[in-house]
Amino acid sequence: MSQPMTPAAVHKQYDEAMTAFRRQITDSAARVAFGREADAFMRQCACGVWRADQGMTPLHVEYYNAIYSKGNSVPTALYWELASLVENYDRFVLPNFFRRLIKADLERGLSQSRRFVDTFTLMLLLFAAVDGKVSEAEAGFVNACADSLSDYCDHCGVRGGKSGLDVSEFVARRTDGEPVKTGRPEDEAVSPAPAKAEAREETPPKPEPTLEELLAELDGLCGLQKVKEDVKGLINLVKVRRLRQEAGLPVPPMSLHLVFMGNPGTGKTTVARLLAKIYHAVGVLSKGQLVEVDRSGLVAGFVGQTALKTQEAVDKALGGVLFIDEAYALANQDNANDFGREAIEVLLKGMEDHRDDLIVIVAGYTDLMGNFIHANPGLESRFNKYFYFEDYDGTQLAEIFRSVCKKNGYTLDEETDKAAAEAFQVMYDRRDENFGNARDVRNVFEAAVARQANRVAAMEAPKMEDLMALTVVDLDLEEEENSEKERG
Repeated sequence: MSQPMTPAAVHKQYDEAMTAFRRQITDSAARVAFGREADAFMRQCACGVWRADQGMTPLHVEYYNAIYSKGNSVPTALYWELASLVENYDRFVLPNFFRRLIKADLERGLSQSRRFVDTFTLMLLLFAAVDGKVSEAEAGFVNACADSLSDYCDHCGVRGGKSGLDVSEFVARRTDGEPVKTGRPEDEAVSPAPAKAEAREETPPKPEPTLEELLAELDGLCGLQKVKEDVKGLINLVKVRRLRQEAGLPVPPMSLHLVFMGNPGTGKTTVARLLAKIYHAVGVLSKGQLVEVDRSGLVAGFVGQTALKTQEAVDKALGGVLFIDEAYALANQDNANDFGREAIEVLLKGMEDHRDDLIVIVAGYTDLMGNFIHANPGLESRFNKYFYFEDYDGTQLAEIFRSVCKKNGYTLDEETDKAAAEAFQVMYDRRDENFGNARDVRNVFEAAVARQANRVAAMEAPKMEDLMALTVVDLDLEEEENSEKERG
């Protein structure tokens, strides 16, 4: 095994390759789209590569944050965020900028989209090799993604053929010449290349969580008692409907689309993700994935483009849940020509056309969501179930903080735990319209981790307990209080 690359080296190679390719794009619209969208797409693919392999390390966070091109903002993911992104990676999705590249190629008789496949493949291999090797599972994932891009070029009639780049040459080998099998190919979200199929069949598929396991995960969430009761009531309703169907009894039509109302950071996305899996477990949805979007993910700035963009989100969510955060932004009461109305019409049609395998959850502030639902009669008829997410109180905020610390390998002594609990109670008592609930907890945690890093870095030979311990000094409650006042 070779030595892993440093994050700085990863960034240098990535930035140089992506910048060089962007400069080659002759179509200005495609070049702008590539510059705007490519980094986020490549980070998503990095999550797919790492999901195909075994486990995560804190160093992966540094590699993830190193995936950005010159002129774009640097991502700031933490370990627990990246672990969640990797674990919840769904499947490879063709990026919009690639479609623009193909369109430009067809108009100009070029093949720049095919050259991107080579750049894309090498970048994914770069991500795979950050631990010093490319496993067979990672190579299979890279191959499958590259084949998807090449096949789409073939389908559209782009000149040229598939790349001659052989991914298998990069796979780490044992001393006997056999490939290193370190991945978990059963988790791959795209179809494996045919040549790798036999090797993958040896590993049994990862079992899907049972309804009981999902309900236990729901019960394990902090607070949200009323929401938990509502979810269980909804499950019971679905179960009884199914029993009536099996008994030959009439089953009246019922909408399972939901409205989540509440302030930011109250667990709406987490519950939506669990609900998608629960609906799949009880047989309502065929896949159970969650696709999360907001207005920017549905609305474009040109006539006709919004319909395409919204339809793409609907298609991606088929078999699962389409979760629209801050959905009220789609209903602009002050502008009758706002493209958000076009998005709503496409959504309503998608909900009608795929009523048996698509559930839409809209979410946002309580008052604004009422205005959104009443903005269109079609919305009122399809959304008749409302879940209200209350703010977390001081005790619950402290519990969330302890959970985040434990999940990320940090410890709190009795004094620090008490100080944190008191601080979160003050935060709750002083809350205003800017109160972020669990998001504020996350901000406190991130700031404490940054201070702890500065403190530990100054030690001559820190021990394991030093690396893990958060102290009252790290919390710096006086600074946090001043920051709260500034935000208020």
